[in-house]
Amino acid sequence: MLDNLFLAWQYLTFYRARTTILVASLTLIVFLPAGLDVVVRTSAEQLQNRASTTPLVLGAKGSQLDLVLNALYFETDPPTPIELGESTRVNQTGYADSIPLHTRFHVDRWPLVGTTLDYFEFRNLKVVEGATISILGDCVVGATVAKAMKLKPGDYVGSKAEGFVNLAGTYPLEMRVTGILEATGTPDDRAVFIDLKTAWVIEGLGHGHQDVAEANDDELILDQDATNISVSPKIFQYNRITADNIQSFHFHGDESDFPISSLLILPPDGRSSDLLRGQYLGKDERVQVLVPQDHIDGLLDTVLKVRTFIIAGAFLVGLSTLLTFTLVIVLSLRLRQRELQTLAKIGCSRIRILSFVFCELSMVIGIALLLATCGVMGLQLLEDQAVRWLILTAA
Repeated sequence: MLDNLFLAWQYLTFYRARTTILVASLTLIVFLPAGLDVVVRTSAEQLQNRASTTPLVLGAKGSQLDLVLNALYFETDPPTPIELGESTRVNQTGYADSIPLHTRFHVDRWPLVGTTLDYFEFRNLKVVEGATISILGDCVVGATVAKAMKLKPGDYVGSKAEGFVNLAGTYPLEMRVTGILEATGTPDDRAVFIDLKTAWVIEGLGHGHQDVAEANDDELILDQDATNISVSPKIFQYNRITADNIQSFHFHGDESDFPISSLLILPPDGRSSDLLRGQYLGKDERVQVLVPQDHIDGLLDTVLKVRTFIIAGAFLVGLSTLLTFTLVIVLSLRLRQRELQTLAKIGCSRIRILSFVFCELSMVIGIALLLATCGVMGLQLLEDQAVRWLILTAA
């Protein structure tokens, strides 16, 4: 048997091009439907788990699916901002608590999420290295972000500017990494978290600058009276918050009017959820309250329908490839007729010749199955990236 395997291997390696084509064809036949099933199944589980643990989402009226995906995954473009006062409105109903989210900015390619400490408790996020957010300008990073950017507590990361020219006079903010979050296998691993006030500093609603009284530059003061001082745009604004300058940071305006992207709403039971949703059914409402589970289920229905068509197409392509593979084998045996006759003349029995051909086919099929299995296992290891790709494609 070993000599048959040796001869079969030598034959396959001699005709490398043909062997490669046969192996690739069989690998795709097995890999496509199996790989698609892994991606869809894993995606469905993660989408449903994330949605089922988030009772309600509140945001500006518009695309409902985009609002849900942004609040849950931080991946889509941020929705139209709403005011922080909507959080107070929800809390005052007595039907639920709320957690604000600000998802407008990024650190490199990673979402920069402004929120409160309640979010970490809600998502059961734990800091495994360093400490949590404590002052303005602090941030904690997800496990994936920390690994990709090689971050550790004490490092600094900068918020991504929205454009080359910022007419509002705001600048990217350098934030101190205070902690690394434990890996959870959720979108939180791919995000950087900051306090809401830090997000508003980046937005330009708050800032810190040098003390005008100590600047010794008359050009910095445009106007002054007993209660107010108007300063020139030449005044230096800090783009890193430290213990020395944190006292200079301040905000202008009512914080209840400051922008957020959405609210996670946490009612204690179904009755409270229904009563709260009833508060937002008026025609003049500029915000909407959504049940993430409903919209994720609708998204999954669409994905499953697409999967059915893809699998059907893959089956037809696979059947065609299998028939072609069979034809190639038959034609190959006809072309090798003289070779097989030579084997018979030197004393090989018919059974031995058939065993030799069987070993060739077994090796081709075995290699194809091994490669397909490795591909499926690779998809399972990269399921997080696969889910992200699926979400962005479906949205």
